[in-house]
Amino acid sequence: MNVTLDTLDGDAIAKRAAAELEDASPQEIIQWAAETFGDRLCMTSSMADALMVDLVSKVRPGIDVIFLDTGYHFAETIGTRDAVAQIYDINLINVLPQRSVAEQDRDLGPRLHGRNPEICCHLRKVEPLQRALEPYDAWITGVRRDEALTRRGVGVVQWDRRKRMVKVNPIARWSREDVDTYMEENGVLVNPLQYDGYPSIGCAPCTQAVDPGDDPRSGRWAGSAKTECGIHL
Repeated sequence: MNVTLDTLDGDAIAKRAAAELEDASPQEIIQWAAETFGDRLCMTSSMADALMVDLVSKVRPGIDVIFLDTGYHFAETIGTRDAVAQIYDINLINVLPQRSVAEQDRDLGPRLHGRNPEICCHLRKVEPLQRALEPYDAWITGVRRDEALTRRGVGVVQWDRRKRMVKVNPIARWSREDVDTYMEENGVLVNPLQYDGYPSIGCAPCTQAVDPGDDPRSGRWAGSAKTECGIHL
C-alpha cells in the first residue's frame, strides 16, 4: 500500500504507526515505511558511519540517500560518502546549497559559521534539505533518544509539521551499545574520524574532537549554546 499524504492523513498515519511500532525492531519499522510510502520514501545520512545505510538498504535496496554537501565537510567525510555509494545498494543524491562557500563569503562575509552559525546551518543544511525532500512523503533518519536532551522525545515514527512529511526514526530506542554491537557484527563502514576522537561529525569549522567519556556531541559548536543544526528541530 503506497500512500500520498496531505497534512491530516500524514499526522494520523504517523501517530498510529508510532503507537503500533514502538516496540518493533528497526527492520520492521523500515519495512513498514517501505511498504507504506514506496518510491516516495528516502533517507538522509551525514556519513559519520554507514549504520543506517546498512540497515535500510538491506530492507529497501536502491533507496535514495540524501547527503548534504555543505562545502565545509572534512575530507574523510567526503571519502566515506564516496565509499558508501560504491559499497551499498543505494542511490546517493548529493545536495548542494544555493550558494557556494565563496559566494556565501562574498554576499554575507567570511566565516559566517563563526559569526552566526544558525544562519550558516540554515543556508547550508536546513534549506537544501527542504528542497531535496520535496519529491518524498517520508524520510528515514538515524536519530536516537539517547543522543541529546533535545531528542529524548522522538518517536519511532512522527509527523514533521514543518516539512509536512512523515519522519521515520528506526533506531530511536537504541543505545550506544546497541549501535556498536550492530556495527561490529555487520562490518559497517565507519568514517575514520571516529577513531580520532570525533564521535559526532559535522562541518569541519564547527566540529572538534572530544575526550574519552565526554558527551559525544560536545564537540559540535563547542563553546556555544548551539546543540542542533536545525534539521531535527
